[in-house]
Amino acid sequence: MQAILIANPKGGSGKTTLATNLAGCLAHAGDAVCLWDLDRQHSSLEWLKLRPSHLPRIVRLDQREHLPKKAQWLVLDSPAALHGKRLTELVKEAHKVLVPIQPSLYDINATRDFLAELKEEKAVRKQKAFVGVVGSRVDPRTRAGAQLITYIREHDLPLVGWVRDTTLYVNAAFEGRSIFDLPAWQAEREQAMWRPILEWVQAE
Repeated sequence: MQAILIANPKGGSGKTTLATNLAGCLAHAGDAVCLWDLDRQHSSLEWLKLRPSHLPRIVRLDQREHLPKKAQWLVLDSPAALHGKRLTELVKEAHKVLVPIQPSLYDINATRDFLAELKEEKAVRKQKAFVGVVGSRVDPRTRAGAQLITYIREHDLPLVGWVRDTTLYVNAAFEGRSIFDLPAWQAEREQAMWRPILEWVQAE
């Protein structure tokens, strides 16, 4: 079983969008996926309640001990203000950590100390957990995208992919769907942009 932690201490960074769509992507690949929502708002769980029963199943997880034996993936949607002991505990759970970052000055400043703290975690230093960054709500071809690329390079972390700012994610979420539950003609571009993220997550 592989555990993927979605983390950024800043609220509104796109953690839930990344977590739910990653879970949807893995489920569509035919894998057994669990989603653990650790945020007090429980946005991922609200999304899961809306998910139509005919779509690939994603199992709700409330406690680590209840993880099904056949689970292949555990996606953890972490809370805002994640630091210190709680961060250490969750990084120990994870094989990989995805950090969504929006390309605004405020988001970049809010994430700077977190990335430094994350890189000092024992599990990361000993390469028991790997950290990747996702550009959140941004088109990589824009000036904002270029600025985010420059910032991430300064931290010597891989930029594994992009989640564009499009209403497709918003509209799909209202129905408990990921973009992988939408017809290809409608979401083909977004699904293609997820391939590098999925390849990084699945890489050994």
